[in-house]
Amino acid sequence: MLIHIMLDQLNRINLLYDIYSPLLTERQQEVLQLYFSDNYSLGEIAVEYNISRQAVYDLIQRALGSLDKLETKLGLYSLFNTQQKLLAEAESLLEAEVLTEIEIKRLKSIVANLRSTNEQ
Repeated sequence: MLIHIMLDQLNRINLLYDIYSPLLTERQQEVLQLYFSDNYSLGEIAVEYNISRQAVYDLIQRALGSLDKLETKLGLYSLFNTQQKLLAEAESLLEAEVLTEIEIKRLKSIVANLRSTNEQ
């Protein structure tokens, strides 16, 4: 369970980074890349930048805070997740050989929902 939560958090951080990294400082981008993608330790990053481990930790925490603030204001990660869930549901419905009237209505609802979220 704990590993699942940690993986969910890591996936969230990686997606937030993919979406919002251009809005971070160059140093924040580099350190997050090293820590989360390249699996550098705080100590390795500290040596790379000639700063303390505490400074690296603080930099990572500020960058993660910036990502969260950007998500709160812009909501692009949330929008992406919603769209992915709707697409998965639509794909699941389309796997049936014959669609019922209820399934057709649900597919139409999904398409309308996706259109409206893209127009906002």
